[in-house]
Amino acid sequence: LNRRISDLVALLFRHKSAGSFGAVAGFAIAVVFAWKFLRSSSTPRPRRPAAPKRPSAAGSAAPAPDGPAEPAGDSATLTTRQIVARRLGGCRRVTCQLIGIVFEEKTPEELQNHATVKPSVVELLLEISKYCDFYLMETVLDDKSEENALMALENAGLFKSGGLMKEKVLFCSSEVGRTSFVRQLESDFHIDASLEIISQLSRFIRCQLFVSSMEGGQLAANVFNSPSLEQFFS
Repeated sequence: LNRRISDLVALLFRHKSAGSFGAVAGFAIAVVFAWKFLRSSSTPRPRRPAAPKRPSAAGSAAPAPDGPAEPAGDSATLTTRQIVARRLGGCRRVTCQLIGIVFEEKTPEELQNHATVKPSVVELLLEISKYCDFYLMETVLDDKSEENALMALENAGLFKSGGLMKEKVLFCSSEVGRTSFVRQLESDFHIDASLEIISQLSRFIRCQLFVSSMEGGQLAANVFNSPSLEQFFS
């Protein structure tokens, strides 16, 4: 292209007429501009470095490296007191049957001869008595059964903490009487092994625990089911 422009300039000087000079000069200028344009367009422009992408809200945190996880602490291990508070859920008065729940004995007839407190429930009963107003109750056949029950509770150390007293252990001669006790005390949480009593009280009591190894069938929404007292509070 440079050689062509030199030839045009030589031609310009050979033809000295004004018309030829102007025509050749204009053509030369046009060729020069065209050459500069083609050169600039053919030369690649340097690219600007791309700006770093912002991490999205969902992926803002870098993935953790592989390896053993940090221990979560002791939050998953609750004390008996914490479990009681969580299970009772703010209930301030609790009532509980003795036979089959606190005692090893399963029937009122057995209670006439002896009473044995389950070792696994002692700490739990003490914590419940500290947390709320706690009453124990049972249907008995005679005075001897009452004596056996009170002696067993005392020997287990349940009256030493001050939360549970002998005056809060109630006895009656029928299941109707036990139902009346619960309603008169206006219990917030009742624990019983009789499905009939649980069913009768479900409309009046905030929460109940049906203690039985068998399924309770269609229980009310406010009734829990557990094979034992200690398992429910585990």
